[in-house]
Amino acid sequence: MARIRGTNTKPELLVRQLAHRAGYRFRLHGQVSAAALAAARRRAPDLAFRGGKLPGRPDLVFASRKKVVFVNGCFWHQHDCPVGRHGPGTNVEFWEEKRRRNVERDIRSHEALESIGWEALDLWECQLKDPAVVLGQLDAFLSRRTP
Repeated sequence: MARIRGTNTKPELLVRQLAHRAGYRFRLHGQVSAAALAAARRRAPDLAFRGGKLPGRPDLVFASRKKVVFVNGCFWHQHDCPVGRHGPGTNVEFWEEKRRRNVERDIRSHEALESIGWEALDLWECQLKDPAVVLGQLDAFLSRRTP
């Protein structure tokens, strides 16, 4: 488990490659410009923006559109697919608690982003088997106007 990375994973790299080929430009891992960060802080002064990053450290940030993309592993974030529903057979309580906390943290991150006027899209590892579907989701999400 120590070898599992939190950034620059294969699914994340694939989504980045698809988005870039489609002509979208983005920042990585929750980084935003100082102006965008200052606007977010004014809108929600009670939120902590640790390290100058957006809540939840999204994988791709489209700052001009105020939209972010999270690329989630099905196992770690308990997606409703066979991989996400299956937990380890040993040390069950530990893993159930760890995965439950991940889901709760995801919910809090999405709520925090929504409170500062940003939209979020979750892409799941199992969806990346068909890049055309992922590209369609990205296009639909990024072309939709924010109210």
